[in-house]
Amino acid sequence: MEYRFGAYPTMITPYKADGSIDYDLAEKYVEWYFEKGCAGIFAICQSSEIFYLSVEERVELNRRVYAKAQELKRKSGKEFTIVSSGHVADSIEDQAYELNRVIESGTDALILITNRLDLNNEGDDVWIKNAEELLSKLPSDVNLGLYECPHPYKRLVTPKILKWCIKTGRFYYMKDTCCDAKMIKERLDILKGTSFNLLNANCQTLLQSLKDGGAGYCGIMANFHPELYAWLCENYKKNPEKAEEIQNLIGTCGFTENGLPYPLTAKYHMCLEGLTTTLTARNRKDSEMTDYVKDCVSQMRALCKTYTDKL
Repeated sequence: MEYRFGAYPTMITPYKADGSIDYDLAEKYVEWYFEKGCAGIFAICQSSEIFYLSVEERVELNRRVYAKAQELKRKSGKEFTIVSSGHVADSIEDQAYELNRVIESGTDALILITNRLDLNNEGDDVWIKNAEELLSKLPSDVNLGLYECPHPYKRLVTPKILKWCIKTGRFYYMKDTCCDAKMIKERLDILKGTSFNLLNANCQTLLQSLKDGGAGYCGIMANFHPELYAWLCENYKKNPEKAEEIQNLIGTCGFTENGLPYPLTAKYHMCLEGLTTTLTARNRKDSEMTDYVKDCVSQMRALCKTYTDKL
């Protein structure tokens, strides 16, 4: 498998008026990400509301996303990578069931949520023991990755865990959410020369992480202005002055992650892009999507468009 790295949005889930997943619209999201220059998609992740989706919904959503990506690859001749998570259970046995279902639906790399392997934050030895058990229940030829999902708690990866992952020879992808440039560099130093690639979820530290050897961006804000992330990942060396300017822009816009009701904001942005969906999420109240929030998203979109039009 040849991975394409750069900008990876954390894919959101659209719903119909009756509350069911709008799978057809999800396929159109895949096309939108592709057309905007994304290198791939992180499917069925926290942005997808996986803790609020049934196993069947997670599997079908991933199947449709992966199939659409394969279609786009065939038509364009361009690599488009889909990495997928989807395990939310507590027991290793139940997680293995969920992950094997995801594998059957298609993925380029299976992403393990770090807190699922150490539910009570008991330490690295517990994490590694659970990881060994889980890997024994998965096909040996499936490529793997890690995701430091913030829910229900953010289980950060330690150097000991990274070195264990490298030793297995099976890990290729990591969504880093530590939001600490110094820690990211330390991780990248450990990963240097291996096939294990780190993608930063934090836009404020993105440019520095790219300079330090990071493989790209995988995060929330690629749902809003993915062209800027794609450009930065591809051009930060060739055009360093412009890269600093783009970094300042995305770093500032990124503060909306915490102040506004995501993923409702991303769904509203998709509406502005012509991909109309209900402003509904299973992990937020519809009433949170106020006129004020809509104005904020619209203003951010207008500002970023002035930059993307010049790139």
